[in-house]
Amino acid sequence: MLNFADSHSWYAPSHFIVLGLLGLFAIAHSGLAALRMWAEKQIGARGYRVIFALTSISLALVLITYFLNHRYDGVQLWHAQSVPGVKPFVWTLSVISFLFLYPATFNLLEIAAIQKPQVHLFETGIIRITRHPQMVGQVIWCIAHALWIGSTFTLATCFGLVGYHLFAVWHGDRRLAKRYGSAFEAAKARTSIVPFLAIWQGRQRLALQEFFRPSYLGVAFFVGLIWWAHPAMMSGAAKVSQLTG
Repeated sequence: MLNFADSHSWYAPSHFIVLGLLGLFAIAHSGLAALRMWAEKQIGARGYRVIFALTSISLALVLITYFLNHRYDGVQLWHAQSVPGVKPFVWTLSVISFLFLYPATFNLLEIAAIQKPQVHLFETGIIRITRHPQMVGQVIWCIAHALWIGSTFTLATCFGLVGYHLFAVWHGDRRLAKRYGSAFEAAKARTSIVPFLAIWQGRQRLALQEFFRPSYLGVAFFVGLIWWAHPAMMSGAAKVSQLTG
């Protein structure tokens, strides 16, 4: 009989805990996004941005730490790490995922609340490839990490992440439609959720010059930093687990 308390069984509690943490993050992140127009009237755009960022980053750090400490929980479904070519393939997918997750189509000074944060109806850069680059990036990240780790815990995490981002696709379009009306509907008609679909259908064109921006260099630097800091992230997460355990 499988032991519910066993971290290496199909019923490891960590599977449900990570889904709960993902649900908490989803409620906070999308909930605050839905309240943006109301909140900005109450506390201003910068005040809202600070609360949104602090809440999202704090919950994301908890989620990342928990994932790193439990990534091999559950049943090991496959062992692909020793297969030739898998490691560079996984890292290549991870780099591509970050280019979508952090598309640099946003004003970094607004993100940091140095400039007044605003809602923009972007239709340039990576938005030409897909209207929802964060969702695409998350799917690619999940494919890479599920292949590398191969545990049921990682699959459960990826299921929750992709599920939330699919919801965010609907939620994000709904918010933009409410704010911009016909202007968003026109932009929606010229873009696609599926990568490159609008370009393939002739509704959009790829403008490579739009990717030659300092902010994209910042994304490349961030990816390199993640590569370099990866071992430290693992050990740091383990130390947090020891301190809280």
